[in-house]
Amino acid sequence: MPDKKIIKKPKTAAKSAEVKVEKPLKEAKKEIKANKEVEAMDVEGQEVDRKMEAADMKGKYILAIGRRKTAAAQVRLYENGKGLIVVNGQKLSQYFPGETCGIATQALKLSGHSRDLNFSIIVRGGGKSGQAEAVRHGISRALLKLDEKLREVLSTASLLTRDRRKKERKKPGLKKARKAPQWSKR
Repeated sequence: MPDKKIIKKPKTAAKSAEVKVEKPLKEAKKEIKANKEVEAMDVEGQEVDRKMEAADMKGKYILAIGRRKTAAAQVRLYENGKGLIVVNGQKLSQYFPGETCGIATQALKLSGHSRDLNFSIIVRGGGKSGQAEAVRHGISRALLKLDEKLREVLSTASLLTRDRRKKERKKPGLKKARKAPQWSKR
C-alpha cells in the first residue's frame, strides 16, 4: 500500500481569508442591528393597534353564532364603532385573504352598516372557506338582532339560513362515502 500524504494548507492563506471575511461581517452586523430596530418599531405599532382594538371592543355587545360545515363562529357586535373586524386576534383581511374576505363581509355590504360597527369574532373548526361562511352567517344573525328591518334584505340573499351541507361519512367496505372498490370478475 502506498503511503498517504497529507497536504496542509499554508497558514498565511488562512489568515488572509480571515481578513477578507471580517469586513463583510462588520457590515452584516450593522445591517442586522438596523433590521432589529425596524422590527422593534413594527412590534410596538402592533401593540398599539391591539390596545386600540381592546379599547374599542369593550362594553355591551350583541352575541350571535354562525355555523357552516364543521366551522362555528362566535360573533360579538359592538355599536358605535369604527368598522373594525377582528377574527381570532387578527384583522379580517389578514385572517381571510383574497375572496374569502368578501364572503365574510357580504352581510355588511348588503345592510350598509359597515362603518359604524365593530366585530370581535372567534371562529373554530373546518377550513378557511367554511370559517368565512360561518362568519358571514354569524354577522348576518347579529345584524338581525340589531335591526329587525334587515330581515327582508338578508333573507332574500339567503344569509340567515344555515347551510347544512356537510361531508358525508365514509361507510365500511367502501373507499369513500359512496365510491365502491373496483369490481373484478376473478
